[in-house]
Amino acid sequence: MRIAIVADTFPPIRISGAVQMRDLVREFAAQGHETTVIVPAASQPQPWTVERASGLTVLRVRTPPTKDVNYVRRTLNEMRLPHALGRGMRAAGLPLSGWEGVVWYSPTIFLGPLVRRLRRASGCRSYLILRDIFPEWAVDMGLMGRGLPYRFFKWIEAGQYAVADTIGVQCEANLAYLAPWARQPGRTLEVLENWLSPAPVAGCRIDLSRTPLANRKIFVYTGNMGVAQGMDPFLDMVARMRERHEVGFLFVGRGSEAARFAAEAGRLGLDNVVFHDEIEPEEIPGLLAQCHAAMLALDPRHTSHNIPGKFLTYMQAGLPVLARINPGNDLEKLIRAEGVGRVCTGGNGATLLGLAEELLADPATGGAARDRARGLWERRFSTATAVRQIVASLDRAV
Repeated sequence: MRIAIVADTFPPIRISGAVQMRDLVREFAAQGHETTVIVPAASQPQPWTVERASGLTVLRVRTPPTKDVNYVRRTLNEMRLPHALGRGMRAAGLPLSGWEGVVWYSPTIFLGPLVRRLRRASGCRSYLILRDIFPEWAVDMGLMGRGLPYRFFKWIEAGQYAVADTIGVQCEANLAYLAPWARQPGRTLEVLENWLSPAPVAGCRIDLSRTPLANRKIFVYTGNMGVAQGMDPFLDMVARMRERHEVGFLFVGRGSEAARFAAEAGRLGLDNVVFHDEIEPEEIPGLLAQCHAAMLALDPRHTSHNIPGKFLTYMQAGLPVLARINPGNDLEKLIRAEGVGRVCTGGNGATLLGLAEELLADPATGGAARDRARGLWERRFSTATAVRQIVASLDRAV
């Protein structure tokens, strides 16, 4: 099939969603599909660039920045995103028609106008990979009320759903939210689980043997540290374990809360924790290979549910997880049923301390739990399976 994939996150961005999209488009090409990826590139000097290799085309279009800017500027720039990407396609000589399927990734919720143009011009089906239910999660976090901005974002959200033939949510708990959308004829709603391709253990710039955490059992967190994660109890847990000199904590990533956490750790004089800026995705396996367990955070106020990409990364590395997530999340049942860590829904630093102590005392953590984690990734989170599922939906009769 000739497939167009639109996303606002793609390498060299280092977040887990960008790694997932990289793995997905590579697998589309590996399965013989002629795949074109259309992505923004706010920092590139050229208006557009095209990269071609092994059946895969990547169009990068210079657009206004949507990462690491304030909320107002981000919203305005994301509104411009689909139009800027469309102009970039025309400038690069990529047609709006002739596609046999259009796939796009959310967040962001603003790509609907471009998908609508591609879908109408080509007479093809579309597939929305929905990883983020916005603006609902922002209301859950107290970042937004249900006033005019909320109604505006709900209108944009509805426009995005309206141009999808199939929506793939990442866990069963989210099916109910979209059930009214799915009642319309010709629409399909399904679970499309997150995915991750095999990754070799290569070098990593972080060498824990050269840090204050040398010779300790390390709990590691990688990825975004922002409001949506609700990570303050983890820092409280770190402070409560300051006398456990055989245990250390490592936080790697960026986000609106990262600097505050590092400053608070410094104020408390904690010598059992190290903070480090984000690293390249290719370095993550080498980092995780130095660690004992991994931390996972989702603010309990969330009412939508997901299985984060970093969870898959941890499972692939064979690391049991210490997770604090929102009630009702399918991830809670998964962690318990598969025996791949400890999990609480809500709770404070004392709660996490108890669970961390359980993990440290569990004799299976270093062996059987690692095998269970790797086995879970291999069974359920294959990139090849995700691509086949998406293609099957796109290939249905229009």
